[in-house]
Amino acid sequence: MTTSHSVHHGDALAWLQTLDTASVDAIVTDPPYSSGGMTRSDRAGSSTKVKYTGDKAQSEYADFSGDNRDQRGWGYWMSLWLGEALRVTKPGGVLVMFCDWRQLPTATDVIQSGGWVWRGLVPWIKPDSRPQLGRFTQNAEFVAWGSNGPMPIEGDCLPGYYIARAPRANEGRQHITQKPVDVVRSLVRIAPRGGLVIDPFTGSGTTGVACVHEGRRFAGCESVATHHATAVRRIATAQGAAVPDGLQGVFDLGEIA
Repeated sequence: MTTSHSVHHGDALAWLQTLDTASVDAIVTDPPYSSGGMTRSDRAGSSTKVKYTGDKAQSEYADFSGDNRDQRGWGYWMSLWLGEALRVTKPGGVLVMFCDWRQLPTATDVIQSGGWVWRGLVPWIKPDSRPQLGRFTQNAEFVAWGSNGPMPIEGDCLPGYYIARAPRANEGRQHITQKPVDVVRSLVRIAPRGGLVIDPFTGSGTTGVACVHEGRRFAGCESVATHHATAVRRIATAQGAAVPDGLQGVFDLGEIA
């Protein structure tokens, strides 16, 4: 991690094992939920496009990995990487992790089995969720958070809930489960300005983009090559670097005689 913002291409747990002990101020991440489907066959399917959109034609969003574990397997895997994440986090540092209602009970358990002090939940309310006849509408996902031991009494006072739509295709959405940048910008403020935030499941790079805007350093890891490339591009764009936009290449002053 020699630069202020970097994204590694590889496995999250293997990457965490390369990081120095007590080197990280906060972990802000959105690991695979391994839920979303109502039946075992939904979870065992190979395509997250079908699972989360119900439409194989949604090919503009690449599949992502690690989303087909059953609940016991998911909990065991989560405990593994959360324990390693605790090692790399400074005393008093923070874990901030998205989850959904299906995995919420297990998520709060594995935070504690990983050695973290569970601090609570922050709901993310999605006002445009699909209503369900005869049922309560599932409008919320959750941010479960904890700390590496006692926390200092300092820093910003952050919101206890968020109301925001998930990004849409015409708003630059690059990932099936992409989170709103404004929400994540607020979350990364749990780390001190100039501190290091990591995301072992970088996806399309929203945590890194948020860190650029909020003056935090960032290091991430993403296993899927397509999403890794997207994350690198989005973070570079947020930093003001010249990157291809799909319509034209980078303008190179060296080409001018």
